Amino acid sequence: MRYNKYLKWFAVASTIGMLLILLGGALVTKTDSGMGCGRHWPGCNGQLIPDEITTEVLIEFSHRLVTGAVGIFIVVLAVWSWKALGHIRETKFLSVMAVFFLVLQALIGAAQVLWGQGDFILALHFGMSLISFASVFLLTLLIFEVDQKFDAERVQIDKRLTWHTIGVSIYSYVVVYSGALVRHTDSGLICRDWPFCRNDEIFTLPTNLYEWVQMGHRTAAALIFLWIGYIMIYAIRRYKKQRVFYWGWITAFILVTLQVISGMLVVLTRLNLYVSLLHSLFITLLFGLLTYFVLLVSRNRKG
Repeated sequence: MRYNKYLKWFAVASTIGMLLILLGGALVTKTDSGMGCGRHWPGCNGQLIPDEITTEVLIEFSHRLVTGAVGIFIVVLAVWSWKALGHIRETKFLSVMAVFFLVLQALIGAAQVLWGQGDFILALHFGMSLISFASVFLLTLLIFEVDQKFDAERVQIDKRLTWHTIGVSIYSYVVVYSGALVRHTDSGLICRDWPFCRNDEIFTLPTNLYEWVQMGHRTAAALIFLWIGYIMIYAIRRYKKQRVFYWGWITAFILVTLQVISGMLVVLTRLNLYVSLLHSLFITLLFGLLTYFVLLVSRNRKG
């Protein structure tokens, strides 16, 4: 089947769109705009298009519009990829995942608006969007593979790197969930010092649920920073000839470092909006890269 060059551009646009959904959702949460349209969905404050525009309405309604528009893009991309690249092993699975988790996160968002949800359920919202983003991102890479713009077919990795890759990728979702829980439980400034909750009492255990949530996330972030640092050193020593792993894990370490720094600045700047959005951006890019490593592991020829 002749490869359609327009599919590449459509896939890139869809990936960017998914990134906008993720950042838009983070913006809604960080600005407390979730109820900007009241208890109405898909309409806004009882209207299809609101005539009274406040900052909260603008942010919430714009997020809904972007999600709806990009949702159409994702469905088209999934069907188009299925037909054009169905012979590639991962295509159908990723197409289903992209659409399924996009719909799931939209339903969770709608349920929150209509009936309200607990913080622990709401924390799943960002994670669902993240899985959908990763699926679209990987679909895009598959599309670029077809015309040799991207070569991920011939990989050989040992068992140690294989298990570390799978382990840290799964664990990264734990970090994502704990970070979302910090936002949804309003625990962002419960600990105003960094890296400890109270730097003058570093051996004191958290005293309430909010401190446990905040410090639990910081601990999880510290562990993934050390874990990816170890993997990077291992890849540099063992995989100089496989540039995708050599540079890939260096990039992963840079992203996780930026994630930690931005997390620190979120606290020190007292939840500065732009820093907070960068914090969400870095974890999104890191998760996308880790899922790409998992795809490479699934193609491992060495065992």
